[in-house]
Amino acid sequence: MTASSKRSLKVSLTAMFTALTTVTTISFSIYVPATKGYFNLGEVMVYTTAILLGPFIGAVAGGVGSMLADVILGYYIYAPGTLIIKGIEGFIVGLLVQKFKIKGWSLKAMSIALPAFTSLTLGIIGSTVYTGFTEAYLGSLILARGELTTIIWTALAFLVFIAMAAFSLKVEPSLTMYAISIFIGGGEMVLGYYLYESLVLGYYALAEVPVNIGQMIIGLIAALPLIKTLSRVRVFAELKLPSEETRTRSESSK
Repeated sequence: MTASSKRSLKVSLTAMFTALTTVTTISFSIYVPATKGYFNLGEVMVYTTAILLGPFIGAVAGGVGSMLADVILGYYIYAPGTLIIKGIEGFIVGLLVQKFKIKGWSLKAMSIALPAFTSLTLGIIGSTVYTGFTEAYLGSLILARGELTTIIWTALAFLVFIAMAAFSLKVEPSLTMYAISIFIGGGEMVLGYYLYESLVLGYYALAEVPVNIGQMIIGLIAALPLIKTLSRVRVFAELKLPSEETRTRSESSK
């Protein structure tokens, strides 16, 4: 693949994943009355884009795609903050995946510690924030109504731990690095929205912190298998290879 064709492909993928981030964000949401915000699955595409396509495309797709979702859903007051917060989040995740490496026993230890922390956080947040009668929306339409209980969240947390630990230790150790990067980038998202809501909007922002943490955790859980699947697609592998022009220049300089 030549350098020009690679650039064209990156532009196309940037547009496509920006649109996918918008669609994923608006496709499923749960309204949070305390802060006039909403829980959504947009983090899945923010993390997937950043890890597969790098920090710059991750920043554009994460920031612009998420901002467009705010506008479409009518949360105009969040749009400026979302553009910056989600853009930085995508950049951080993409950069850390490229730069941060651990190996050996440290990697194995993290392959157990991270699933444990993820499942524990999921269980606690789910049991305290998302229990009781809930309504899930597909766009503006009510998709489902039902009761979420502590037992459901406990069982889900246990299954998440088993699946993540087994997959990280036996199938794909690099998923541990992905999870670390997502936790750090997601932490920026949680802090960013807290500061934006507190300092700019003047809301009681503390109420949405656990909501955003839950959004990050569920986004991580959903993104990891998606990343594993998409990484097998040829186009993503080719983007990580040096272009033909770069290889030619390298060989001629020897």
